[in-house]
Amino acid sequence: MQLTLPAPLRRGARFARRLRACEGGLAFIEFAMALPVLVTLGLVGLETANLAMAHLRVSNIAMLAADNAARVRDSIDEANVIELLTGAKMTGDSIRFRQNGRIILSSVKPNAAGLNGASTGQNNANLQAVGPPGNRIAATTGTAIMLVEVVYNYQPLVSDTIFGTRIIRYESAFNVRQRTNQVITNVGNATPKNCNVFNA
Repeated sequence: MQLTLPAPLRRGARFARRLRACEGGLAFIEFAMALPVLVTLGLVGLETANLAMAHLRVSNIAMLAADNAARVRDSIDEANVIELLTGAKMTGDSIRFRQNGRIILSSVKPNAAGLNGASTGQNNANLQAVGPPGNRIAATTGTAIMLVEVVYNYQPLVSDTIFGTRIIRYESAFNVRQRTNQVITNVGNATPKNCNVFNA
């Protein structure tokens, strides 16, 4: 005696056999399994490109600010400093540099004691130049060097979990050209730019 299944069970068994033999959704399943890997690689790639562009932009800001400060002729005024800092900050608008970056501009010249030091009036007898050991700079008599340090708190495009919290720092220095008076003036009584706060 042959056992016959009820009609609904027979239909279910046929459907199960067809489903088992069907390969129509295989590509979709493979794509669904590969999608997290592809998305992760894409996001890491975007973040890497963004970090590289931020490094390039901060480096350019440092060079631009130092070069423009060194090009000021005759004498340098607080208004000149404000103008060049404003221009340098505008260069970094694509990475939100105004809100997350800082530009420190220094003038290095021989001090009154005959040694090289910062123009802020340091008279340290041991100070011959400024900068880290092995990479020091010093100005010759009758001239000055405009030294710029740029610091930027990196703003991630995707997430800071990829590269962590990063501070990008670049320095640049240019010899002063065609300027004999190295003392900064403030003829227009402009408010000096201080580096104690981020200032957009």
